[in-house]
Amino acid sequence: MTDSNHIVVQEVAGKVALVTGAASGIGRAIALLLHDRGAKIIAEDINPAVEELARPGLVPQLADITKDGAAERAVGLAIEHFGRLDILVNNAGIIINKRVVDMSREDWERIQAVNATAAFLHCREAVKAMMPNHSGAIVNIASYASYFAFPTIAAYTASKGALAQLTRTLALEAIEHGIRVNAIGVGDVVTNILNDVVEDGPGFLAQHGEAAPIGRAAQPEEIAEIVAFLASERASFMVGSVVMADGGMTVTAG
Repeated sequence: MTDSNHIVVQEVAGKVALVTGAASGIGRAIALLLHDRGAKIIAEDINPAVEELARPGLVPQLADITKDGAAERAVGLAIEHFGRLDILVNNAGIIINKRVVDMSREDWERIQAVNATAAFLHCREAVKAMMPNHSGAIVNIASYASYFAFPTIAAYTASKGALAQLTRTLALEAIEHGIRVNAIGVGDVVTNILNDVVEDGPGFLAQHGEAAPIGRAAQPEEIAEIVAFLASERASFMVGSVVMADGGMTVTAG
């Protein structure tokens, strides 16, 4: 009989992962979970708090992921420290709450730069590094906002829609090299992403999540578990999927 608990614990053992937006919230939970399960980690973030993650087998990278060369340096750091790159998790994301008529071009482009363009650049460099090994997994953290919208988040929904389509298209290009690309359409998760928008970001998300059929928002660790699955060989037949983890929100939206 197979010991399923043993399989879960060892699912990414010996792998090397790069996680963006790793200083807090979902990204921090992902970096720590993958590390706990045996992976070596490059944890990238613009927030200096990422340095607090430093420990054997987990290397912080303080960087602005939107800058030219950031993706190349992060992937290079993985190869320099650990000799390869097996997993990329594009988690970094920001949001702005403005109606289209009130939004500046700078507002729009800042959201696209972090949520979509930086993900593209990291995907590009990760695939280059993975191709010689004919294996690898990329997991993009998309959103239920990839598919439906609320007023004031046009920039965010556009960026997450782009990320979902990047996932699908790259999946078709990368699978011939043994690289699987998938995404997660996350719903409300109790994180700090709205702290610049409302007074109590985590509290707002926890309350907003109560509207989901499940009746609550997710904890970051719940999303990290799905990442670990998609990054592992347990998801070996999943290619170009956007796995909805939104407590049923998109089901009710039709």
